Amino acid sequence: MNQILVTKKLYITPELKRKKKMYKANFILSVFFLIVLISVYIYAAYDRDKAEAVSQDILATAEQEQEDDTVVDSDVLIAVLNDTTDDGTEAPVVVSDTNQSTTKTKQQSQSGYTYVTDGKVTIPKINVEYPIIDGESDSEAETEELLKMSPVKFHGPEINTVGNYCIVGHNYRNTRFFSKVPTLVNGDIIQITNFTDNSTVEYEVYDKYIVDPTDVSCTSQNTDGRREITLITCTDDSKQRVIVKARAI
Repeated sequence: MNQILVTKKLYITPELKRKKKMYKANFILSVFFLIVLISVYIYAAYDRDKAEAVSQDILATAEQEQEDDTVVDSDVLIAVLNDTTDDGTEAPVVVSDTNQSTTKTKQQSQSGYTYVTDGKVTIPKINVEYPIIDGESDSEAETEELLKMSPVKFHGPEINTVGNYCIVGHNYRNTRFFSKVPTLVNGDIIQITNFTDNSTVEYEVYDKYIVDPTDVSCTSQNTDGRREITLITCTDDSKQRVIVKARAI
């Protein structure tokens, strides 16, 4: 028996047309926002790579200057001979080795801020080795700009001296800058090199905690005569700050 197939005619109503247009518009917007998100991610990755390259260039330049100063000054001695004291007796020979310190060279960032390279922070456990730069004005705007280049001295005395030397660095949630600092635990070693005299001091982590961004109590200089350092970075959600404290061994 023959069967006759009858199809139902589909009428395009105004409501259906409106829904079709909305679907098309939503699809185009979704594609647009997806492209924007991908572009932002690529730019952020490029920006992080650029920051890493700039930081390593700063470190290489500072270390080369340190090496050049050492070569130039290593054979320079100043001797004072046959001088006399107030009572007329001959003074002892005084010999001064000029290779005891070097002058920090001022640099300027692309945004126009002046800074010097204080030294270097090395954390073997998390493969960190970065220069520590110190801005001229210590303003908030300056610090924010310099943080894009390298870890920055935030507060404290001269490097590797008595007091609490505070260093702040970005957490990019990868392996760059201070991203892995929150994984440090008590007993881990942090090495701080002073580029003024090329000396290195080892510090041992003794505390780690989280604070609100407005809490700066970690920068206190009450160290009971000890040399301490404080590393500061963001939590992974950037809402709070991770504080890592360490004392000189």
